[in-house]
Amino acid sequence: MILPRWLTCPAAALLLLGLPASLRAADPDLVCSVQFENDFFGGGTDRHFTHGTKLSCLTSPIAWITEAADKLPWFSYEDADREDGGGLAARASVSVGQNIYTPEDIETSSLIAEDRPYAGWLYLGFGLVANQGANRYDNIELNIGLVGPLSFAEEVQDGWHSLFDLPEPRGWDNQLGNELGVNLYYEQAHRLGIKHLNRGIDYDVIPHFGCSLGNVFTSFSLGATLRLGIGLEDDFGPPRIRPSLPGSIYFREAKDTWKWYVFTGFEGRAVFHNIFLDGNTFTDSPKVVKEFLVGDFQIGIALQFDRYRLSYIQIFRSDEYEGQSGADRFGSLNFSFHF
Repeated sequence: MILPRWLTCPAAALLLLGLPASLRAADPDLVCSVQFENDFFGGGTDRHFTHGTKLSCLTSPIAWITEAADKLPWFSYEDADREDGGGLAARASVSVGQNIYTPEDIETSSLIAEDRPYAGWLYLGFGLVANQGANRYDNIELNIGLVGPLSFAEEVQDGWHSLFDLPEPRGWDNQLGNELGVNLYYEQAHRLGIKHLNRGIDYDVIPHFGCSLGNVFTSFSLGATLRLGIGLEDDFGPPRIRPSLPGSIYFREAKDTWKWYVFTGFEGRAVFHNIFLDGNTFTDSPKVVKEFLVGDFQIGIALQFDRYRLSYIQIFRSDEYEGQSGADRFGSLNFSFHF
């Protein structure tokens, strides 16, 4: 009975953008985000998870969906927090994204049996994001999209490589076949309080857990983030492209003021299924033997002025499959703004 109830949350999110203003809470802003992740940043490679793009928008809090979220066990407002004045605020999210995966040797046209296959993932996301003041953050999101040639990963990678005069990827004829992908994600993060240092600088620790279920990714994760800087309230860190540590598009606007923080974090994932390593679900396709435990370590910086936030994160990811020639490094660039 849990899964059908979870699926009602993203379905409800489809309706949220069209709600009249009278049903919205006091925060009027739409928050949007543009993300790019690439292994050229900080890695100088062109392999494995080689590129990701994601465009996202988050509504202002919506009264009736906040009341509905309060009745769900994984979003319910904790009584212990009711005296802090923070309250529960729930928002709808809509996103579109594309991930591109390649083997290490992209100049070979034949299938490389011992390396991960070429693959692309083009998807739409519909979700529900809730925060309880500055203490807790929850996110549930449904992704629906396509794996295979219809993801247009080959065309996008060929276009960028041609534009920057990079080596032509020659093995896309060996990519995974077309498959409809459906994936549900849930993430929860708890801030362990903000501690004050000198000169207005604070720090906080944010442990989190998450899970995913679907024919694209199925996994369970645990981790934590440590941040140090100015203006940590109502901000749980910049977002990433999944699979990843969680973050939030939302941040509080700071009128004509600078805020900043540096951060580091880690996450361990138990990976039960990864279509980009296990191959297509219903047809024969290239595949490799995946590692069951995968870890991410990241360091980054976020800068905010007024209604704009810019962040950069450097990610180090452990081996994802047997025989992989070393861990991966890639960077994540994010620009978020109140619209």
